[in-house]
Amino acid sequence: MNLSKLEKKKISDILTIRELEINELEQAFPIISQLRTHLSLKEYIGIVKIMADNGYKIVCLFENDEIVSYMGFAKLINLYYGEHIWIYDLVTDERKRSQGYGKLLLSYIEEYAKDNRLNCVALSSNIQRQDAHRFYERTMDYERVSYVFVKRF
Repeated sequence: MNLSKLEKKKISDILTIRELEINELEQAFPIISQLRTHLSLKEYIGIVKIMADNGYKIVCLFENDEIVSYMGFAKLINLYYGEHIWIYDLVTDERKRSQGYGKLLLSYIEEYAKDNRLNCVALSSNIQRQDAHRFYERTMDYERVSYVFVKRF
């Protein structure tokens, strides 16, 4: 199933959601680096280019021309969710948090998933991010359904 195009959405005179272009990755780095603190700009750009070849897309919420929220996601299919959106990255600039920007971006991708007849939107959130968990569960009505286990090498 092909997904429909990610449409630009004007929220207000100053707020717009749109897909980020590859040549704008450097502009997004100050925001995504607040979540992915271990990555350098060069590493980030290199990894995103590889991920983009596998369906990774980025949508951002812009306030005027400045990125204030970032979401990286892909359409996936598996045995437990079927066809769905998997959110890899969702972060709002620390100076702009608690203003509803994350809600706008997450609601945008939920509508996109519904419009494309996908089964759900899913994500994983690091165990120590209690504020994010409250946001997903209380504000966005997501349910906590599993734990993620990792064995690093």
